[in-house]
Amino acid sequence: MSGTEENLNEMLMMRREKLKELNEMGKNPFRIEKYDYTHHSTTIKDNFDELEEQTVSVAGRLMSRRGHGKVSFMDLQDSEGRIQIFVKMNAIGKEAYEQLNLLDLGDIIGVKGEVFKTKTGEISVRAKELILLTKSLQILPEKFHGLKDQDLRYRQRYVDLIVNPEVKETFILRSKIIKAVREYLDDRGFLEVDTPILNTIAGGANARPFITHHNTLDLDMYLRIANELYLKRLIVGGFEKVYEMGRMFRNEGMSYKHNPEFTNIELYQAYADYEDMMVLTEEMVAYVAEKTLGSTVIDYQGKEIDLTPPWRRITMIDAIKEYTGIDFKSIDTDEEAIEVAKSKGLEIEPNMKRGHVISEMFEEFCEEHLVQPTFVTHHPVEVSPLAKRNAEDPRLTNRFEAFINTWEIANAFSELNDPIDQKERFAEQVRQREAGDHEAHMMDMDFVNALEVGLPPTGGLGIGIDRLIMVLTNQPTIRDVILFPTMKPVGEDE
Repeated sequence: MSGTEENLNEMLMMRREKLKELNEMGKNPFRIEKYDYTHHSTTIKDNFDELEEQTVSVAGRLMSRRGHGKVSFMDLQDSEGRIQIFVKMNAIGKEAYEQLNLLDLGDIIGVKGEVFKTKTGEISVRAKELILLTKSLQILPEKFHGLKDQDLRYRQRYVDLIVNPEVKETFILRSKIIKAVREYLDDRGFLEVDTPILNTIAGGANARPFITHHNTLDLDMYLRIANELYLKRLIVGGFEKVYEMGRMFRNEGMSYKHNPEFTNIELYQAYADYEDMMVLTEEMVAYVAEKTLGSTVIDYQGKEIDLTPPWRRITMIDAIKEYTGIDFKSIDTDEEAIEVAKSKGLEIEPNMKRGHVISEMFEEFCEEHLVQPTFVTHHPVEVSPLAKRNAEDPRLTNRFEAFINTWEIANAFSELNDPIDQKERFAEQVRQREAGDHEAHMMDMDFVNALEVGLPPTGGLGIGIDRLIMVLTNQPTIRDVILFPTMKPVGEDE
């Protein structure tokens, strides 16, 4: 055992010895059920003129302590910030003052006293009473270096939030962003609804699902990869504007912008199309930025991004031509497309068609250029099994993806409402699935039946909330905007 480990163990044991001493004194802090506080730290500072020499009660975590004989200064951290506590032996009594030696950094205390300003001008609370509410048996990271190990920060978010105050600010802003999204939609007549998370068919997106088992029904079920098909059933049933924001689950790779469990919003509007969804997307994102950040021009990792509508619009085929020089308007056959893909070094998969090549070419050569907000439209039908065909070129669909900072932020289309076409596309997806594509759609005959009942012309939109929050909060990884990101258990081989 190293000297550092021995010292650490000794320090942990000292904390337990202090707890034992408190128990022997009949002052076990873990028996305290509540503490009535009257103010938070920032509230006191912001209202000092009104509160000066008034008695307040505060509660929070002890973050630092400085002693000078019969006088001690402490920093108490609550949910709003920090405030200095001034403790004098004469004010709280000799016995209570000596028991301060049983306190450790990280302990949670309650303090009652008067608000005043020290000779150095710092707003403080002059303690009359001080009580230990919770004994911390662990050691917080050292003050000046903090909790810097990224892996440990995500595993022990509770410590991260204590010692890195800016982390808490990110999640407060996350909450405000989500609230603003709801506010925008609610104000425009959209109804928030709930749909199943456990599905008997994984549908609504091309993704590999998590599989679980229902014992009573003896049935394999899937955590939802999307809520699209249920929301469209509601449009069939007569709702005109619906949305749902919640967790989706995809059993896929992890990266700085992918977590297996993530927050997504999908919304559907009857009698609207994909162009209406474009306007809604750019206006909603601008509204949220203005509401939460005070501007539609933001900084993301040193890049200025202007979210002000209208955003750039370009077709997928035109984007490929702009960034590669290849014009798929003059490439009509699957064979020609595959030869082009080979010439560009793309991997050729079995059953690949012209539409798949167009999609792969775009992902490989175009996405990296889309830093400013951009709508990319008219995806091939092969990669858009739920989108309505384009009237001028039925090989394409009336669909768009919105990109910011080279990332796909949103996906939308004029919804396919032809049940015959939908069933055929599902059948093609099933063939791809049987050929080894685990992300292809399953057949959903109940959804086909819903379309046969009649889905009005409808525009649908999905937005990756976590990625949008990454952009708006200037965070480099999705793990920095999810409180408890998915992590491999400690001790298992990476």
